[in-house]
Amino acid sequence: MADLSLKSLHKSYGLVEVIKGIDLDIKHGEFVVFVGPSGCGKSTLLRMIAGLEEITGGELYIGDVLCNDVEPRDRGIAMVFQSYALYPHMSVYDNVGFGLKLARAPKEERDKKIRDAARILQMEHLLDRKPSQLSGGQRQRVAIGRAIVRQPEVFLFDEPLSNLDAALRVDMRMELSKLHGQLGATMIYVTHDQVEAMTLADKIVVLNGGEVQQAGSPIDLYKNPANLFVAGFIGSPRMNFLSATAAEIEGDRLIMASGAMETITAEVTGHAIRQGESLTLGIRPHALRPAEHGALRGIVDIVERLGNETIVNFRLPGEEQWLAVIAGDVTFGRGDSVGFDVTADDILIFDAKGRNVRN
Repeated sequence: MADLSLKSLHKSYGLVEVIKGIDLDIKHGEFVVFVGPSGCGKSTLLRMIAGLEEITGGELYIGDVLCNDVEPRDRGIAMVFQSYALYPHMSVYDNVGFGLKLARAPKEERDKKIRDAARILQMEHLLDRKPSQLSGGQRQRVAIGRAIVRQPEVFLFDEPLSNLDAALRVDMRMELSKLHGQLGATMIYVTHDQVEAMTLADKIVVLNGGEVQQAGSPIDLYKNPANLFVAGFIGSPRMNFLSATAAEIEGDRLIMASGAMETITAEVTGHAIRQGESLTLGIRPHALRPAEHGALRGIVDIVERLGNETIVNFRLPGEEQWLAVIAGDVTFGRGDSVGFDVTADDILIFDAKGRNVRN
């Protein structure tokens, strides 16, 4: 069993602290995705788990073993990088089995593991080819096969699909999801692409500035973001934000004033909001519905017609740019005045510190 436990993990380069005390538990068999903007610390954290970066402070447990000072080869992990790092002069068969050969595994055992990995990845017909004869997706499968033959307890993926085109990325996401189901191993995956995170993960860990902003299931992060950062990062297209003021508070009933929507009433519980406090409202583009006399009005800038849905980019009176996603096609055009309605249940409310007060 390969549970992972990160206890107050820190990483510093001189006086610069890049990982700032991360606490995280990963259960055996989970597919966990680290996601966040460039420079947030996600790849550094993955490399600390792999043993490729020294841990400055805190403790890393893989199973029951404290691994701070354990060599990478002894941690029971295998890592797949963004770069395929295949040996160009070797066949696929030899590339997949190279690590086993270095470990002096018996020839019969080596052959069985290579062919088992090839069967799982549906690349048995590629075993005699050289890397130059493979597509990008096929090369990535070879890199994953090289990890599979080691039979690790934990797979680590560092942006493995970023070199592939859009169609191949979709195909490889499906293959990775199937692979996780077949192997039942713990997988930790780093990406800056939140769509990859939403489609692959059992658990998403959102990082920013070397700190965990929120960890949870994809749908929980989408529906109940802990703060403004998570709300703005998770979801495509991005969430719309609007400034408001707490105008009146009656028990759990909050009445807000906003220049774009006049007054909005919502139920909030467990949060102390002061009258007059500055708030931020968050509304997903999919929650907006066209309405001739809608509470929210704006001027259309761009209409993106995608066939099954239409993305409308429009400006509110205060010049804020907003997005609405509407099923099917619309008759809107550039410069049109449009109205939208939204239910109170679809409005997220963030306090002056950026915390979601409707959690």
